Amino acid sequence: MFVAPIKRIRAGLSVLPALFLCFGTVGAVGTGAAADLPPLSHRLTVIEDPAPAPPLRLEDIDGVEHDLADLKGRLVLVNFWATWCPPCRREMPSMERLYQQFKERGLTVLAVDVGEDMDTVFAFTGQLDPAPTFPLLLDTDSRAAQDWSVKGLPTSFVIDPEGRVIIRAVGGTEFDDAAAVEQLMPYLPKP
Repeated sequence: MFVAPIKRIRAGLSVLPALFLCFGTVGAVGTGAAADLPPLSHRLTVIEDPAPAPPLRLEDIDGVEHDLADLKGRLVLVNFWATWCPPCRREMPSMERLYQQFKERGLTVLAVDVGEDMDTVFAFTGQLDPAPTFPLLLDTDSRAAQDWSVKGLPTSFVIDPEGRVIIRAVGGTEFDDAAAVEQLMPYLPKP
């Protein structure tokens, strides 16, 4: 499983523009490079003793502030990712499909980009099909990732309607796969 360590993320950000100039967007969704990666996981890790989620208050790529505290009563998928991370790129469409399937039942998705600016994230979203309709939050200084003890990307958390972290997924995840959906179903508010 590919997971990008946060310490290497910070060190690599200074050379990121040069790498993109030299290599383009290797690992983009739908390219042969992505096919060389291991398959995305279909299982989520349920946390035995759920604890309150850390605070999360960030602006999205449109400048709108989102606060996790305002989402009590909803099931929330918080995903930490980056545009240069191949499994992050591969799992993004499955998050959109999951969101479309369950948003009316109370599911919210917050995708937190770690260490990149708005222009980089915005340019990436134009490459996705389907494009995300959930908020893409900007953690430009990586503080939120630190507060949530994210050690590598992608890392996702599911927050129950009471505001507790109930599931964690490290590495690329196929969120709309039947096995993953089955794990989420008991936590979705009843229609």
